[in-house]
Amino acid sequence: MSKAPTRDTYLELQSAYDFFNKTLFENRLPPCLITLQREKHTYGYFSSNRFVERSAGDFTDEIAMNPSYFGIRTIEESLSTLVHEMTHLEQQHFGKPGRGRYHNKEWGKLMLRVGLHPSNTGKPGGKMTGDQMTHYIIPGGVFEKACAELITTNFTLSWIDRFPPIRPSTPLLMPKGISGGDEDEDEDDFTSGYSTLSPEPPPFTLVFPVDGKETRTKYVCPLCQTAVWGKKNLVLLCGSCESKPSFVVSQKKSGIDQDY
Repeated sequence: MSKAPTRDTYLELQSAYDFFNKTLFENRLPPCLITLQREKHTYGYFSSNRFVERSAGDFTDEIAMNPSYFGIRTIEESLSTLVHEMTHLEQQHFGKPGRGRYHNKEWGKLMLRVGLHPSNTGKPGGKMTGDQMTHYIIPGGVFEKACAELITTNFTLSWIDRFPPIRPSTPLLMPKGISGGDEDEDEDDFTSGYSTLSPEPPPFTLVFPVDGKETRTKYVCPLCQTAVWGKKNLVLLCGSCESKPSFVVSQKKSGIDQDY
């Protein structure tokens, strides 16, 4: 049978959802629609009742996964994001979610129960509640054990994005041993490389933005706050404001939020 990337990717994510639903959530989570979304600065998100069936009018929740990071995170880390969002789904159906994007104490307890420790920094010692939250995997916890069991069944995330938005921070995944990139890429803007636990390099390369070099610049109108993105050193005038002020470079920086 010829390769079918769409089928393979969604079957893998669905099988992981079913496996963790059984091993971590006692099979009580309802079905949901898993999507791939390139939402900026996030590994994934949960959206309640986001979809409706056209013929019957039945609602279902959405769990979105960002494939941009599949290649620079371990499979275990990517699957921990899936379980993170499954915990939001669990709280939505069986608990009391916080207002808006707030991750409350109840959600934190649900996370601990499945072997993920809430942390706004992604490291021990971080706050366990808040609007923007991530987590870290508890060593020896139930998620780590369940994930190890799943991966030993030849489970994988087969297809990864070759152009991740950032360089990986995990030392084992830092670029190493492979250089060069696609012929149609500007070598001044990108470098490529990848390393794994294996002594042999994989048969592919990942193309990363150069450290400290933005691929696009954000410009903002100082009056109406309209934002646009483009190359550096552009001169832009706002057509919405009567005085047509010049756009200025935005000084705001965003970090990765694993949830939203």
